[in-house]
Amino acid sequence: MTYAKTAAFTADQQQLARVAKALAHPARVAIIQLLASKHTCISGDIAAELPLSRTTVFQHLQELKALDLIRGEIDGLTVCYCLNTELLLQVQQQFTSFFTAATAGAACGPDDSCMC
Repeated sequence: MTYAKTAAFTADQQQLARVAKALAHPARVAIIQLLASKHTCISGDIAAELPLSRTTVFQHLQELKALDLIRGEIDGLTVCYCLNTELLLQVQQQFTSFFTAATAGAACGPDDSCMC
């Protein structure tokens, strides 16, 4: 049996990978974009805004909540969802640093010959 060796990676690398995995589904990207476009918490039926069933939307909301990318507060019989902007800003900085470092050196482009 094999085990993931996540301990061999930094906390930032692990968090970046978890967020990238969560954002790898277009429904989750759409949920974050929807919440961002409203500039407020949304209580009610987010599924009405997306081409997915309520159950599917709920599952995606749970995935985003598990990473604390969104928050959901119970308000009577509904849940009010909003973005965790503090965490999203942190993740934005991590992705910016990651891509800046990855593109800073010499690399092969579509018209370049690789020097491997």
